[in-house]
Amino acid sequence: MLSRVAAVKAPRTHNRRRVTGSSGRRREGRESEPQRPNMSRRVFTSAMLLLLLVVMMCCGSGGAAQAGVEEPSSESTFEWRGINDGGGETVESLGVPSLLKVGSDVFAVAEAQCKNGGVSFTGVTSQPLKTQTAKTPVEVLKKPKDETQVLEEGASEDQKKKVDVSRPTTAVKGSDIYMLVGQYSSAAVGASDAAQLGLLLVKGSVNSGVANNKKIDWKDTESSPQRLFEKQPDSWTRLIGSGGSGVKMKDETLVFPVEGTKKKADGTEVDVKTVSLIIHSKDNTDWKLSKGMSDGGCSDPSVVEWEDDKLIMMAACDGGRRRVYESGDKGESWTEALGTLSRVWGNNKKGEEAKAVRSGFITATVGNDGDKRNVMLVTLPVYAEKNVEKGKLHLWLTDNTHIVDIGPVSGDDDDAAASSLLYNSGENTDENNEEELIALYEKKKDGGKPSPGVVSVLLTEQLQRVKGVLTTWKEVDKRVSQLCTSLIAQKERASTDDVCGAVKITAGLVGFLSGKFSENTWRDEYLGVNATVTKERAEEVENGVKFTGSGAGAEWPVGKQGENQLYHFANYNFTLVATVSIDNVPEGNTPISLVGVKMNGDENNVLLGLSYDSEKKWHVLCGDKTTTKLSSTLGAETPQHVVILLKNGTQGSVYVDGQRVGNEECALGNGESKEISHFYIGGDGANAENKEGVSVTVTNVLLYNRPLDDTEIAAFNPNKAPIEVQVDGSIEGDAIQPSGGGRQEEPRQSLGSSGAGVVPASTVSSAKTSSGGEGSATQLVKEESSDGSKNVGGASSPGSDAAVETGDRSTVQGDGSSETLVGTPATADAYAPDAEAMGHDGTAVNPGASASSGADGETAEGTNGQEKKEIHAQNGGVKAA
Repeated sequence: MLSRVAAVKAPRTHNRRRVTGSSGRRREGRESEPQRPNMSRRVFTSAMLLLLLVVMMCCGSGGAAQAGVEEPSSESTFEWRGINDGGGETVESLGVPSLLKVGSDVFAVAEAQCKNGGVSFTGVTSQPLKTQTAKTPVEVLKKPKDETQVLEEGASEDQKKKVDVSRPTTAVKGSDIYMLVGQYSSAAVGASDAAQLGLLLVKGSVNSGVANNKKIDWKDTESSPQRLFEKQPDSWTRLIGSGGSGVKMKDETLVFPVEGTKKKADGTEVDVKTVSLIIHSKDNTDWKLSKGMSDGGCSDPSVVEWEDDKLIMMAACDGGRRRVYESGDKGESWTEALGTLSRVWGNNKKGEEAKAVRSGFITATVGNDGDKRNVMLVTLPVYAEKNVEKGKLHLWLTDNTHIVDIGPVSGDDDDAAASSLLYNSGENTDENNEEELIALYEKKKDGGKPSPGVVSVLLTEQLQRVKGVLTTWKEVDKRVSQLCTSLIAQKERASTDDVCGAVKITAGLVGFLSGKFSENTWRDEYLGVNATVTKERAEEVENGVKFTGSGAGAEWPVGKQGENQLYHFANYNFTLVATVSIDNVPEGNTPISLVGVKMNGDENNVLLGLSYDSEKKWHVLCGDKTTTKLSSTLGAETPQHVVILLKNGTQGSVYVDGQRVGNEECALGNGESKEISHFYIGGDGANAENKEGVSVTVTNVLLYNRPLDDTEIAAFNPNKAPIEVQVDGSIEGDAIQPSGGGRQEEPRQSLGSSGAGVVPASTVSSAKTSSGGEGSATQLVKEESSDGSKNVGGASSPGSDAAVETGDRSTVQGDGSSETLVGTPATADAYAPDAEAMGHDGTAVNPGASASSGADGETAEGTNGQEKKEIHAQNGGVKAA
């Protein structure tokens, strides 16, 4: 149960302390600051709101704590003051930047690392950003001594102590500014001239006295200061704000991202991992700490509100990749977005010098007049393979399905670290403000030393490029939506409306290779990841590429992209659709590879693939074995529509013209250590001698972040009406003969019904989880939560409703139980112009560029590499995120 805790007087401690700053490092010192006589001070008798956030455990289970507000002792006073030059105080560095907008005014806020002799303490510095902010990076907060304020607590001069205000995290509600500062620590903290009052919430406002000299006053003249002190928690050992920006939700709830550490189940505090979570309040008075996400080792969180009151949190996690989590209940449960954004971005530098930094992360409604849409914008440093010492800050655009690298935004010589973003629509303001996108980032000294300053840049060109990408997405969506109708119309089938109207062909569609091929690059129409043609013996044809002879083919990278992998979802769920025409057949007994996926590693083994042989039969490559074959007519005059899909990282299926090759799914083991390197198309690049004289034409290649169901697969089968096929799965390697002849040892079933091994979307069976309860997932990812309990989560299934949201997601409830979100993401009508966009390597592409290559050593193992198990979706037990 939740308890309200009475306020107590802050302890006066003069022993040596240790305080953790914005970078997590500890600073030693002692209380020895000389006091400046006759110093001007603003005394907060009724000046500031201070809230110490309560963290309590419910019977030791990690339950959320709620804090009430009480008046502090009349003996305690708080005041902000400037830096004391005469007293030897200096500002050593600035960091943890954030941007906020009040009315038409935009401010930069940052943490100031200060010193007085050998004693360290923190302050807060802020500065208004003028509307003429430079379009090239320019350093701001150049006079930190003049712009930094230090918070002190004490009833008299000889008792005054500087208050820890590290990692300022800001949010705006109306005309009020709220700033979360400080940290909670259950252990005795070390030496520093700072009073440890825990997490504090400071209220401020913009002074309106001088129009050209506006600044933030960290005070509230209408209410007396309020503080909350928490009872000693029995689980959390440390809590600190993430820095950067918080969120005001549509329902007026204020949300701040925080990170913390907890005791282990045995009560020890050794080798504990950091978890990310949020603190939130709707009335700015009662504050609640959410549950932590299940994965330990996740720090530096950023949070945004996405559609339908959903929170999305991005954090830098152990294992080398950033994870993204979603919550529809304000943090009571978290779902890893494996089907969309999670693990796309790397954690920058590799090796011992790797250090997590907080991302800039915002939502915005952007677009051309009459055609605006909701998007997310992300800024993160990218480290070149040949220059790992400096991070180049890049801007990324996503609609939670597609992702595009807009390009670099930081200075050429800057080593960028933590960043913040602000989008100003220019609407709903008293002044005639223009639309603008602003980035603010830390600029580090050479050698990785603390940031000497903070840099601001107006992203006017990048904003126009964002709008161009949105226009391109819309145009490509429209073209793809017409594919189903045009394919069926070619065969004069009367069921166009029935077949095409039953599916949304763009739902979950991430990549599209069609008619944009030049030199050795096959460009993604959605401006995401380009494919590289591996042999010169390729030529452009209408809507695709023709590959001829041995070694010809294309690679569409996944893990092979390196640090940032826009198609990382393919390790869990995907569907690849292509139209192929084969001219001539290979000689000899060795099948020729056509399309599939290869794994990381020196051997580049095929995980799942499709090939054909001299007898005009298809073969499915399933791991290290070849499964059942399907006879077919090969020839340039008969395009074949090929579909390969992966479900839960453990089950694969291959279809040709809507007919499954083999009568059962291809089992790929438990999915561990099977990280995908790339898709191969038109050939696997092998120099097969028997491929000479053979050409393969591949057109309209579609990549989805989910497994398609049988109805959707049927939409790509225009060659014939549903036919009856004969299945024989008794002996591996036997052919499935067409209905016109051959053995008839198995009952016939109509393609497109539940036959041929295809489960219709309406048929979903229930199953028991390992704990004996009914599950609601097609995949269980077993995880260890932050409190040591085991949790499970699931992924979407091929039979799930295409209108439901997103791909493979492992859901962890706050009480340690599991729930699975099953479904697929509607493409949010991602619509948009052929515009020059920036490739993933930072070079300009029009409208795409070759993805940067590299190697990433991380092994995708579900969640933290732990055990994966599979169950079927529970009928009626599906929850849409």
